[in-house]
Amino acid sequence: MDFEFSPKVHDLRNRLQAFMDEEIYPREAAFEAQVDEGDRWAPPEVLAELKNKAQQQGLWNLFMPQTYADFSPGLTNLEYAPLAELMGRVLWASEVFNCSAPDTGNMEVLARYGSPAQQEEWLQPLLRGEIRSAFCMTEPDVASSDATNIETSIVRDGGDYVINGRKWWSSGACSNRCEIMIVMGKTDPDNESRYRQQSMILVPARTDGVTVERPLKVFGYDDAPEGHAEVTFDNVRVPAGNLLLGEGRGFEIAQGRLGPGRIHHCMRLVGLAQRALELMCERAESRIAFGRPLSKQQSVREDIARSACEIEQARLLTLKAADRMDKGGNKAAKDLIAMIKIVAPSMACTVLDRAIQIHGGAGVSQDFFLAHAYAAARTIRIADGPDQVHMMQLGRNLAAAGGTQM
Repeated sequence: MDFEFSPKVHDLRNRLQAFMDEEIYPREAAFEAQVDEGDRWAPPEVLAELKNKAQQQGLWNLFMPQTYADFSPGLTNLEYAPLAELMGRVLWASEVFNCSAPDTGNMEVLARYGSPAQQEEWLQPLLRGEIRSAFCMTEPDVASSDATNIETSIVRDGGDYVINGRKWWSSGACSNRCEIMIVMGKTDPDNESRYRQQSMILVPARTDGVTVERPLKVFGYDDAPEGHAEVTFDNVRVPAGNLLLGEGRGFEIAQGRLGPGRIHHCMRLVGLAQRALELMCERAESRIAFGRPLSKQQSVREDIARSACEIEQARLLTLKAADRMDKGGNKAAKDLIAMIKIVAPSMACTVLDRAIQIHGGAGVSQDFFLAHAYAAARTIRIADGPDQVHMMQLGRNLAAAGGTQM
């Protein structure tokens, strides 16, 4: 494994770092203020301004593979990983570069599984940043960590499919720029294979019967202007041509979507934790308690040291998973992907908690990004599969293989 950056990645990383320093960090307060003062579900002016600058500088769709090099630099997962880390240092920065979830995963689905007509209608405007999208999988009435439980029905009726069900934690659905939803549901609930009952279908957000019921909050944060919605589908009718790949292919699509997405999530969390560590060090050096800087206290030094070790461990493990995915695909990397999904969110929560503690009361206030970052990191311990599911599957695979290292 060679984790040295290529000249291409060095250049992109330097340019991205400069953009973060010159454009993103100085506008964090303006972003929050504009969201609070305006329509919470409309993009603030500062975001539109920054997206235009990023696109002009070629810092756009950095996650997309070589297949779509006309729209992106055409990076591998390993090449994209350090860029995702930089963007992850600010919770909303990824959208500036058209690299934010759920659009990234939805674009990958459309690129990999969409028909030419579906790509023309939905993928192209997403790549250009003209619209946003939502992913509707989780449901409030069933344990969706076992996706075979999902009950939303997708029933063929002549040349259409009719959709009925209720979803929640549908990221992106609150945005007033959301134009398309990818919805997972059952087309064949009686199929003897529980993994062939599900399908995914494209539902335009303005279709009759689609209702965004409410935004859901995470520890009090609504994550505007994207948000996470509860959405109902009441006899929603869409053309049969909106089905992705074919009936019974929903799990196949989900696995193709979630592999790269977990790399993105974990590297963003590494970036979030790295920024928290830097703030922790600044606070420890400048804050005086009991007559000396906090950095003179042994327990504080230990927290800083442990945090640096844990961040680097998660970083290297995620890079290894990205490298394995590039070389062998999602299936070859499945155990490493499970590992990073277990390790990175918990690491970020732990490091952020230490940073909050060292900041004292300020750490849980709006004056620092730490509290909101902790809420985001804690959510990722559940999103894309909770820790327990990944540990259950990883433990099963390792036991069957005698515990041998991948």
